[in-house]
Amino acid sequence: MPINFTVVPVEDAEGDSNSAAEAGGNKPVSLGKLFGEKKDEDNLEESNKGEDNHRDSNSFINSDDDGENYYEGKNMALFEEEMDSTPMVASLLNKLANYTNLTQGVREHEEAENEDGVRRVAVPQMGTFIGVYLPCMQNILGVILFLRLTWIVGTAGILGSFAIVSMCCICTLLTAISMSAIATNGVVPAGGSYYMISRSLGPEFGGAVGLCFYLGTTFAGSMYILGTIEILLTYIVPTAIVFNEDDGGAMPNNMRVYGTCCLLLMALVVFVGVKYVNKLALVFLACVVLSIMATYAGVIKTLIEPPEFNVCLLGNRSLRNDKFDTCAKLLKNDTGTTELWRAFCNSSHRNATCDEYFELNNLTEMQAIPGLLSGVIKSEKESELPSSLFHLYPYVINDIATYFTLLVGIYFPSVTGIMAGSNRSGDLRDAQRSIPIGTIMAILTTSFIYISCVVLFGACIEGVVLRDKFGFSVKKNPVIGILAWPSPWVIVIGSFFSCCGAGLQSLTGAPRLLQAIARDGIIPFLQVFGHGKTNGEPTWALLLTVGICEIGILFASLDAVAPILSMFFLMCYLFVNLACAVQTLLRTPNWRPRFKFYHWTLSFLGMSLCLSLMFVSSWYYALVAIVIASCIYKYIEYKGAVKEWGDGIRGLSLNAARYALIRLEEVPLHTKNWRPQLLVMCKLDADLAVKHPRLMSFSTQLKAGKGLTIVCSVLEGTYMTRRNDVKTGEQNLKAAMAAEKMKAFSHVVVSSNLRDGFSLLIQSAGLGGMKHNAVLMAWPAGWKQARDSSARRNFIETVRETTEAQQALLVAKNIDHFPGNQDRLKEGTIDVWWIVHDGGLLMLLPFLLSQHKVWRKCKMRIFTVAQMDDNSIQMKKDLQMFLYHLRLDAEVEVVEMHDSDISAFTYEKTLVMEQRSQMLKQMQLSRTEREREAQLIHDRNTASHSAMNDKAAAPDRVHMTWTKDKLVHERNRQREMGVKDMFNMKPNQSNVRRMHTAVKLNGVVVEKSQNSQLVLLNMPGPPKNKKGQAECYPYFWSLLLC
Repeated sequence: MPINFTVVPVEDAEGDSNSAAEAGGNKPVSLGKLFGEKKDEDNLEESNKGEDNHRDSNSFINSDDDGENYYEGKNMALFEEEMDSTPMVASLLNKLANYTNLTQGVREHEEAENEDGVRRVAVPQMGTFIGVYLPCMQNILGVILFLRLTWIVGTAGILGSFAIVSMCCICTLLTAISMSAIATNGVVPAGGSYYMISRSLGPEFGGAVGLCFYLGTTFAGSMYILGTIEILLTYIVPTAIVFNEDDGGAMPNNMRVYGTCCLLLMALVVFVGVKYVNKLALVFLACVVLSIMATYAGVIKTLIEPPEFNVCLLGNRSLRNDKFDTCAKLLKNDTGTTELWRAFCNSSHRNATCDEYFELNNLTEMQAIPGLLSGVIKSEKESELPSSLFHLYPYVINDIATYFTLLVGIYFPSVTGIMAGSNRSGDLRDAQRSIPIGTIMAILTTSFIYISCVVLFGACIEGVVLRDKFGFSVKKNPVIGILAWPSPWVIVIGSFFSCCGAGLQSLTGAPRLLQAIARDGIIPFLQVFGHGKTNGEPTWALLLTVGICEIGILFASLDAVAPILSMFFLMCYLFVNLACAVQTLLRTPNWRPRFKFYHWTLSFLGMSLCLSLMFVSSWYYALVAIVIASCIYKYIEYKGAVKEWGDGIRGLSLNAARYALIRLEEVPLHTKNWRPQLLVMCKLDADLAVKHPRLMSFSTQLKAGKGLTIVCSVLEGTYMTRRNDVKTGEQNLKAAMAAEKMKAFSHVVVSSNLRDGFSLLIQSAGLGGMKHNAVLMAWPAGWKQARDSSARRNFIETVRETTEAQQALLVAKNIDHFPGNQDRLKEGTIDVWWIVHDGGLLMLLPFLLSQHKVWRKCKMRIFTVAQMDDNSIQMKKDLQMFLYHLRLDAEVEVVEMHDSDISAFTYEKTLVMEQRSQMLKQMQLSRTEREREAQLIHDRNTASHSAMNDKAAAPDRVHMTWTKDKLVHERNRQREMGVKDMFNMKPNQSNVRRMHTAVKLNGVVVEKSQNSQLVLLNMPGPPKNKKGQAECYPYFWSLLLC
């Protein structure tokens, strides 16, 4: 794996020898000072040597005047070239030892200013307890514990609640194990879970899950604010309501008004400075701890003296006792009626008509908290009441219909917050040790608290009281509050400040998470949220967070918001487990976490549990969350910035590709799975730009994005001299492919000549079973005007080699006039001239083209040629039946070509062709003679110099059989003979017959297919004998396709 390091230049010791001596030898002295005298002599001796020797001597022996331009380690001269790109080990270790990674903008006390105004970075000093354990505890324990856990226990029962708590705690524990493995495999900077997922699964997954985690954190802020307002209006200041309870929907409207005001106040605190939130964090944590301790103290107190809280029951239905004091129908000694009588009878008279249930059942008063020793854990009382009677009588009923899966969604937010430690990795003294220990210990501690609370609540409190969500049956006190010691106000005040602190933490963390995603640049439309104040505070991200948080507050119900954020947190935890499992199974060399207590089976179990909990909690919310993440994923894939983070999905793709390639090579390809796998030969011009971009358009239309396409080009020269041209050429090929929306591989090779380069590509392009079976190239335009016949020969040899390799060759003539991918042909035909059977490829090409939007409205026509002894009618029937079996819709026509005399035009065309070929040979011969003349002059000078130095040499070592006059005479004589032969030559009969076929077939093609959009035709192959008439074949092809 390539790793880039920054080279830190090491300067020579300054000053004279005395300063060097004072340094105590700690700073190395350059060799130029130690060998100053030797240096001058060496420079004089080496001044006459070549450029390379001069460079070598200057690099290590010149004086110290060069300063920073050269390295001090002159004894490492062997590695001089490597030092330009890679550092010495000492420099590398020095940089790694001084590496710091502080969370930017989260804590303002990380940077302090000296008296001189110079900023200094504080060294991280947090340990496991302060840096990981306590933040996780504070984030996990919160509003659900104080406001909803007793109601969940009463509704689901002890066993049901135990199952809910166990599933959620096991899910977070498995996620924490996976998170610990990822977090200890490197340094986790700001962003926490987003950074871990994006660097493990790639920018697409990271961006999608990062935004989901951001939405979850934002809705968590809404939930905490709603919890704060619920505590405020229900228990602290119930008279502060704006809308009266008599109005329909009064409480939700009160929640919306006060929730919005609270949100704006918290946003103002966060905007002014995060340091105030950090200073209050310890206070909020103390409130949580004191509230839990008060709860356990109250449980212990029930063993001695249970609290004096009574519940009034009418039959088996609990009543709201916040509006009456006497749990009876009549006063003592029958002196009058009570408030309950007036509530159920709408009158104070004893003979009034009362509610039927009120008349048939008695009022009883029971102790709300019998205590641990009362055996209440074995008994269970249920009450049911139609919701239509809620506003008529003072019954205690639930405001929502409950079921097991809903309770899971409401409870799960109480176990979130396990990422708090990983988010602070930059503040930890030893993050790779603190994160696993602190997170797992916090989860185990909170799991014990939740499970013990479930058991203790069920063992101490009556079931009808547990099902009272808001504590109306116990004088409007929270149910957990009447259990706590010494007063319910401990729970009320503690839970209030706990919810406030959690809300502030959410409004602090969510904007920074969004800022981290925006600064990564993977989602273009979020870039504006990467900016903020001068100190890095994410102002724009905070505004967006407040807007989204307000949406959650408009739900006006903690129970409605909790399942929403459960979905987003569960999706985040799912991908954390997936990241760990993928990295473990891939076994990449970089996967070396210090946390060793993990396994891919645990990660898969955690991933499965997260997915199950998503659909158990709310299947429609789960689908919405998955759709949102999928949309973000596809957006990043198509519009996002390209990032290479060495993610596990790329490694998984490599493993899958390797496995697929091996499987493809094990079994031969069946005919049913055959499709054209194209090798596209693209020509680059002098500026290394693609000369025929429509060749890529045609290949895209032919492939429709399926199968293998390799776009190649050949450059003449050597790779050492044209390495930069290769990179430029590949970039231009990729740019052209991107412009044509072409999914293909690109490759540029350098060869001594084009002929060898084409041969190399035809033989070796592709990998394993993914190799091309067809070659697509443009017709060699201008081959007639070229004085050099190499273009013609290269084309012929390419045809020969593709035939020998049993590959199809597609030659596109007039490729620049082909329609582009944006064009749409309204009508027309694709004509196929089927002259010889080629295995069916010619029939398949128009079908493949018709699948693309460009050619979709074009019809297919099949033409075939009948000879004199062929039955044209039967041929047409057979061809129609053949197309029927091939499941191709096309018009069929049989063209009859009768034998006719060879026309004078054919003779003339053949003669002109052969004369031109002969002339090109003469021109090639003249150029060869000129090269031979230059070589002879060089040999003569070399021989003369050798004779002067070695007089004893043998006289026959140099044969000067050619003189200049003799060479000129011989060249003129051969030229005259060639011209005479050219005018006296007669055309070859074989060429005449081939020319006759080309002329007649071209006439028929022009007559029948003049108005067609595309003509596909069998191309005759050149003779296998290279010494035959192969030079003439381009003329036949050109005439056939003109």
